[in-house]
Amino acid sequence: MKSEVGTSLCRKQSLIEDARKEKEVSELSATEPIVTCDHPDDGSSTLNLMFTIRNASASSLSSSLKILEKHGTIIYHIETRPAGRGKKKGEELECFVKGFINNSSICSLLSSLKKVAGDVKIVKELTAPSFPRKVQDLDMCQNLNVKFEPNFDKDHPGFGDKEYKKRRVYFAELAFKYKDGNVIPRIEYTPEEIATWRQVYKSLSSLYPNYACKQYLDSFRQLEEYCGYTENSIPQLQDVSIFLRERTGFKLRPAAGLLSARDFLACLAFRVFPSTQYLRHPSAVMHSPEPDCCHELLGHIPMLADRDFAQFSQDIGLESLGASDEDIEKLSTLYWFTIEFGLCKQNGSIKAYGAGLLSSYGELSYALSNKPEVKPFDPEVTAIQSYQDNSFQPVYFVSESFEDSKAKLRQYAVKMKKPFYLRYDPFTCSVEILDSFQKVRTALCQIKDELSSLCSALDNMY
Repeated sequence: MKSEVGTSLCRKQSLIEDARKEKEVSELSATEPIVTCDHPDDGSSTLNLMFTIRNASASSLSSSLKILEKHGTIIYHIETRPAGRGKKKGEELECFVKGFINNSSICSLLSSLKKVAGDVKIVKELTAPSFPRKVQDLDMCQNLNVKFEPNFDKDHPGFGDKEYKKRRVYFAELAFKYKDGNVIPRIEYTPEEIATWRQVYKSLSSLYPNYACKQYLDSFRQLEEYCGYTENSIPQLQDVSIFLRERTGFKLRPAAGLLSARDFLACLAFRVFPSTQYLRHPSAVMHSPEPDCCHELLGHIPMLADRDFAQFSQDIGLESLGASDEDIEKLSTLYWFTIEFGLCKQNGSIKAYGAGLLSSYGELSYALSNKPEVKPFDPEVTAIQSYQDNSFQPVYFVSESFEDSKAKLRQYAVKMKKPFYLRYDPFTCSVEILDSFQKVRTALCQIKDELSSLCSALDNMY
């Protein structure tokens, strides 16, 4: 969630950076042994073993299993599959074996197995990260990246302002105390805060008619009519949340600052958008090194009132649940180049829909000039594109439509390696793991009922 409104440049806080940091911490702090001692009393351990059978035949597999048996391995799980890329079909077989073995026999087992099999290695058992299952669980998703906050960043414009930092503590306490279902606290903003909002609002709203996409303009006009969007008043999150809920099912919850990448994306999965309530420091109205409510209310909110865009946002969130650290980084990159800095085609022109652009006076006009490189949106390419966090982006991606982007994202997500499939239930605002035939059958029955109703509606039209 980047917040930059002026022509001057600053370091932008991003989900991509957070995701990379989380991945580094995960790798550095990983203490799970490749051989786990489940039975310390008898000196045996759990062994997760991977190897390749060079001749995919029953006799070759039998030879390998006999070696395991000879070394006293108690097997309780085994999987086989055709060898991966670069191997001739049907020529080699990959095997995964899980069992118990005495610690003193591990080295000799590996040595013997390498004589009849290839690529012998002990592997870690992959387990999916935990994730929220219902919307109330988001109360626990409060991990913050505080690197660019005024208490920690000496370059922050509010670092030496005690009153500003005191005000920020007030907003943070409101956010941490908030629980799902509560009414979002209404804020009595100070004249100084309203003056900051006024300057940002006037600067950006003058650009929107020429640069913003139709969906943004339509929603922005409604927000002006129903939610107090004017240059002289800062909208209240509770009013905006009700507005969104009625249109796309999204709702807001107050945030103390920039959430970690995993926690932020998890919120999107439940159609919840974490929004700050504080404003940037008045000495640097034209930019902010961290998200603030100018960025949220002017950049994100209008687009979340569009159904197709809201669904695209939720899809990214749903794919993040239980995803690996590597995939979280890729999803964060997709988020960065779409929801934050995305462009789209409309009536033969290119318009902006990304919040980072629509809340940045300087970059909005730059992105739609002939200066930057522009590429068609392709998740495979976008997910690995390098990004810029201290200047304008080197490249922007253009979507044919939000419907097209949704379809491409779902095709991309199919290739992500997760040991389960999820289904979001809009009635209970929860996610269910589809890990049984009964659960899949129930979901299909619900979809069948909905299709039946739609077909009946079509029949009545003719």
